[in-house]
Amino acid sequence: MSTPTEVTALARRWAVDLNMGTEEAPDWQRILGITNVAPSAEPNIEDSSDYEGDGWMGNTKTAQAWELGLTLNRKINDTAKVYHPTHEALRLAAYATGSASYVHVRRYDRNGLPEAYEGRALVTWAESGGEYTALDQVEVTLTGDGALELIDNPLAP
Repeated sequence: MSTPTEVTALARRWAVDLNMGTEEAPDWQRILGITNVAPSAEPNIEDSSDYEGDGWMGNTKTAQAWELGLTLNRKINDTAKVYHPTHEALRLAAYATGSASYVHVRRYDRNGLPEAYEGRALVTWAESGGEYTALDQVEVTLTGDGALELIDNPLAP
């Protein structure tokens, strides 16, 4: 029996879904046209040094924030003159206030590997613009509100 060769994971392994339903009855729909995924989960670390450390500094993680940056190729239905539903939901949330400004998202490995996350976020929407030959792209930033939960990958075997 041969040993399988390890290969490097590809950045395009990520899938991102938007809950177009409710918390009680989720309707997960794929955000199409993603060309870049840039996740971050930065901790807040405070100095917790004391005399008992004998000169060695101590540190304590007191909080954490998460963010998910996406670059999207804007998808449209050119005959019905509508944008893709997930793109439109993100855009509308970006310009809303109050509860309408939040979205429920999940990110997971599309190959079924165990890495998967879910959370609630605020949306920032920035059109990229460009020359006459450019594609219509949008930079979307999802800024976490509360915990980024570790979940089971919905595509896991």
